[in-house]
Amino acid sequence: MNLVSLKDELTNNSYPGRGIIIGKTPDGRKAVTAYFIMGRSVNSRNRVFVEDGDGIRTQAYDPSKLSDPSLIIYAPVRVLGNKTIVTNGDQTDTIYQGMDIQLTFEQALRSREFEPDSPNYTPRISGIMHVEDGKFNYAMSILKSNNGDPSSCNRFTFAYENPVPGEAHFIHTYMHDGNPLKSFEGEPKLVEVLADPDEFTSLIWESLNEENKVSLFVRYIDLETGAFETWIINKNE
Repeated sequence: MNLVSLKDELTNNSYPGRGIIIGKTPDGRKAVTAYFIMGRSVNSRNRVFVEDGDGIRTQAYDPSKLSDPSLIIYAPVRVLGNKTIVTNGDQTDTIYQGMDIQLTFEQALRSREFEPDSPNYTPRISGIMHVEDGKFNYAMSILKSNNGDPSSCNRFTFAYENPVPGEAHFIHTYMHDGNPLKSFEGEPKLVEVLADPDEFTSLIWESLNEENKVSLFVRYIDLETGAFETWIINKNE
């Protein structure tokens, strides 16, 4: 798989929807993840990321404008021991609860499918990062309708062992803007990771469509100690 420019992928797509990036810094010392959300409706744009323990959650920026919390208020990031879970919905809790009773990432997601938001049937995208004793591996999942047919759920999991320094994988919910929105296709895209977290955070945020971007979360995790640093940007601030 050829490495593609993350900046170009974001700049040239006005609406990738929600996206997860997971990889390793060029020096091989830190695991990196990013999660962003975008929105076209007032309800979707009326959100911010806030820290919640070791993870984050979404909340309404203006509670008076919140019309339907069902698919927009959730915990995108939770930490279970040496595992960091990143998703675009309340399946974060499903994965957390499943892995807490020794289910695998895939097994935990068997009880879930794409979102019931006809006609888009937004895919559920998820990532799991495992950092232990200086080692790091991760997996990504997408649960999506069968080309817009809600009677069939297609399930794909991509696992990455001993990831290459300076590389990451990027998966997002939609191929591009449209009505209805077409689900992401193919493998997660191979993109670059920057050593400097401020630069990487800025690259993502500044490349997202100005009108549609809502919030961004970035985390760098030290592979030896497990210590992490978090960056959050909210348009509504």
